[in-house]
Amino acid sequence: MTSDAADAGEKKAALSLQWQMLGGFLTGLIAGLIVYMAAPDARWVDTVTTYVTGPIGQVFLRLLFMLVIPLLVSALIVGIAEMGELRSLRRVGLRTLVYTLVVSGIAVVLSLVLVNLLRPGAGVDPAQAQALLADAGQGAKAILNRGGDTPTGVEAVLAIIPDNIIAAMAGNDILAVMVFALFFGIGLVMVQTDQSKLLLNAMEGLFEVTMRLMGLVIRLAPIAIACFMFNLAAQFGWDLLIRLSAYVGVVLLALALQMFGVYSLLIAFVARRSPLRFFAAVQEASVMAFATASSNATLPTAIRVAEDKLHLPRRIARFVLTIGATANQNGTAMFEGITVIFLAQFFGVDLSLGQQLMVMAVCILGGVGTAGVPAGSLPVVAMILGMVGVPPEGIGLVLGVDRFLDMCRTALNVTGDLVAATVISAGEDDGREEARA
Repeated sequence: MTSDAADAGEKKAALSLQWQMLGGFLTGLIAGLIVYMAAPDARWVDTVTTYVTGPIGQVFLRLLFMLVIPLLVSALIVGIAEMGELRSLRRVGLRTLVYTLVVSGIAVVLSLVLVNLLRPGAGVDPAQAQALLADAGQGAKAILNRGGDTPTGVEAVLAIIPDNIIAAMAGNDILAVMVFALFFGIGLVMVQTDQSKLLLNAMEGLFEVTMRLMGLVIRLAPIAIACFMFNLAAQFGWDLLIRLSAYVGVVLLALALQMFGVYSLLIAFVARRSPLRFFAAVQEASVMAFATASSNATLPTAIRVAEDKLHLPRRIARFVLTIGATANQNGTAMFEGITVIFLAQFFGVDLSLGQQLMVMAVCILGGVGTAGVPAGSLPVVAMILGMVGVPPEGIGLVLGVDRFLDMCRTALNVTGDLVAATVISAGEDDGREEARA
């Protein structure tokens, strides 16, 4: 009873935080638009953005960057290790890992293609974008301490594998750190000893502590968002709303194509089931996910749907859905990829093919390591923005509409988990026998 009351309190607090973030978004946006129309060239506006709203936003970003490395490392290691925690399900765990990486890769590639074709962030005043980029870019560079040229070609491929993980962490080389965490998690799957279990418990403890600290930082988000939006609206005016509407449209289009295109093909040709019957069967779980915007909260409903309506083998369905609630997050990976490219377009940052491939790789691994909590993808997006030279302050532009997009991508995440369970069950020899029993 105490646990249920605590969970209810956390959900209420999360919902309250979402409304506070929306309030901060609207406050900053309206105040910025008023300044843009009434006093666009007033000297006091520069003073406010330089000494008040700018520093407040930078404090929020610095706190995020301080925690993002331990959060991602611990989350990714624990997420991978749990896939093989049970010896009897090691083969299923490996198939789940491969499936997650491949389908997440398809999702992110689809997202990057759409955002590059439709270019929702293009069209703002280049001079204004470059001016704001020059100011904010220096702050981002100071936070991330990333000097020197970006490696290309073979050097970029080799840079993915760190020769010194401590140096990679110190240099905020997020992709190299995530590759290390991926291999480390696989190592914990392969080594089943008492000592390795202690190490896994330590990683789980690190994750829990970091998540608690991240929760404290996220409470500052409404104030930071108000500051970010004031700076952006005072600079770009009504162009901001036009670009934001286009961004929301592209995200929804990408999610719909993944849901009804990619998933339908997987169900029809890999699981050999009717897509129409599948979507009718999982409707309850999808609606629950949309309403709660939480994969973890929808997990009991998803398990019941998998067993009672899809008739999947119990041991496989429960394993895949439990892991998928935190690891198989296609919607989150798509959101991160589109957001990064959109903000790069908005600020006039031309990303090369190599940089976009790097963004894709981080989003795929980030989908495995991102925590299933409100604003869980926020530190990942902010870090990727800094990696590719886009002002991390730009996240304030999308957080005002994040609640609605979170509901939509959570519905995709949960449906994707059920697709994964169906596909993996179809490949097991005992799948049909258990389904009949």
